[in-house]
Amino acid sequence: MRLAHLTTIDMSLALLLSTELEVDVEEGHEVFGISAPGPYVQRVTALGVRHVPLPELTRSWAPLQDARAFVELLRTLRTLDLDVLHTHNPKTGIMGRIAGRMAGVPVVVNTCHGLWARPEDRWLKRALVYGAEAFAIRFSDYELFQNSADRDTLRPFLKRGKHEVVGNGVDLERFQPDPDGRARVRAELGIADDELLVGTIGRRVREKGLAEYAQAASALGDRATFIWVGPKDNTDVDTKVPHQDSVRFIGERTDMPAIYSALDVFVLASYREGFSRASMEAAACGAAMVLSDIRGCREVGRHEEHLLLAAPANATALTQAVLRILDSAGLRRRLGTAARMRAQAEFDQRKVAARSLAVYTTEANHLQRARGLRRTQASTSAAQEGEGA
Repeated sequence: MRLAHLTTIDMSLALLLSTELEVDVEEGHEVFGISAPGPYVQRVTALGVRHVPLPELTRSWAPLQDARAFVELLRTLRTLDLDVLHTHNPKTGIMGRIAGRMAGVPVVVNTCHGLWARPEDRWLKRALVYGAEAFAIRFSDYELFQNSADRDTLRPFLKRGKHEVVGNGVDLERFQPDPDGRARVRAELGIADDELLVGTIGRRVREKGLAEYAQAASALGDRATFIWVGPKDNTDVDTKVPHQDSVRFIGERTDMPAIYSALDVFVLASYREGFSRASMEAAACGAAMVLSDIRGCREVGRHEEHLLLAAPANATALTQAVLRILDSAGLRRRLGTAARMRAQAEFDQRKVAARSLAVYTTEANHLQRARGLRRTQASTSAAQEGEGA
């Protein structure tokens, strides 16, 4: 089949969907990655994927530019002669499902990586987000969800038998404890083996809990070094929060198993997640974790068994949870071991990719049977009309 995955930026293709793209290529399909162009295109093409650039596409919402991007996307889809379009991310999930159907793509599938609205958001934002999703669902053949909370929120709008929760996964061959990498990274950062290192991984934006993480770093700076690994984001490039100087910002890295292995505590203070990939990667590397008590993080593990959960947007709760792990080497070992065992059992992205491929095939077969039935009915009707004449 000719398959395309659509995301807003190339970073999502390279970092979030790399295993899925790799599996698609391994299965012999012709695979396209459609997104705004950027520094990750080379990583995408190295997987054997043809990258199709959409220069007008951006992460931020901008009505006029989004309209131009939609036209650009529609024209692009009409030239690719796809069998399947798989859409991802909030904006491209909406635009892509509609454009895919308008362009005549036979099978359109969407993955919800986390609803853009949270239950505690204002009713107007929730109405806009849920309304847009409800409308876009009408244009897709199948909906995949990374967590059951998002599926349940949209259940009234879903087509019967045309949706499921598939979870999320990571490359378990790549993400595993790396003792040599731990020693190398800590030496590079100037962190002695008996010192404590706390870290978070992700784009440097407010919704990843930057303010709360910085406040925890300020409060606990005498107990541990706090680092943030990840790029700045042009949607929140000017973000400034109190106590930001308490955090060492490392920038983007590619040796992530070594980074996770170097940490004594992994923290994710995010406000919104579909199913946190960074947390799954940290779990696979055996890190003790403190995560926001939100959908998309609760799925990573159970509180007190695999990790600790802290109330979102609550710096005090986050600080207390981190301090509890810093104070107990035994707790760090117990949680890290349990998290790794759960990752090995539950977080294999190849299984998620295989399920996506099965959905493509099933929906394509349904379409072929429906077309065959319509042709048969048309032939029967024509024959009956001929006999009547």
